[in-house]
Amino acid sequence: GADLLAELRTLQDLFDRLLPPDPTADPRAAEHALQLATAVMLVEVMRSDATFHDDERGAVLAALRDKFQLTADEAARLAELAQTTAQGATDLYAFTSRINERFEMPQKLKMIEHMWRVAYADGHLSAHERHVLWRIADLLHVPQGAYQHARMRAQQDAAAT
Repeated sequence: GADLLAELRTLQDLFDRLLPPDPTADPRAAEHALQLATAVMLVEVMRSDATFHDDERGAVLAALRDKFQLTADEAARLAELAQTTAQGATDLYAFTSRINERFEMPQKLKMIEHMWRVAYADGHLSAHERHVLWRIADLLHVPQGAYQHARMRAQQDAAAT
């Protein structure tokens, strides 16, 4: 719990702790690990975008809490890591290469869908968000069709709420 999170210096450390979900763990725990890993990657993306303002940052973090049922602890830690890690170009490959090693395609698709949900949550999809999501999907070797389907599902969900 909190002690584990307190030891972590960077989002990368947190990400490494999350993967892979223990196959013996119950599906809910595995799903939560997947969601938290997705959240970490999204925070890293958000952090790297110089045009992100505090209100947008707040909207993304709120969306992460809302969509992924993060504990207050996890959400606070993510927010803190998002603020404290120096701004700079994100090496998405460091994240996506780990996902490729450890996740099957269905999990990767779920991750992309989670990302789209968060992207749509603030009611505004920027060109930067679109570009980054496309890059992540590309690095995860997600086929174009599957990527579009994930986007459409997220879009329908956003419209329904």
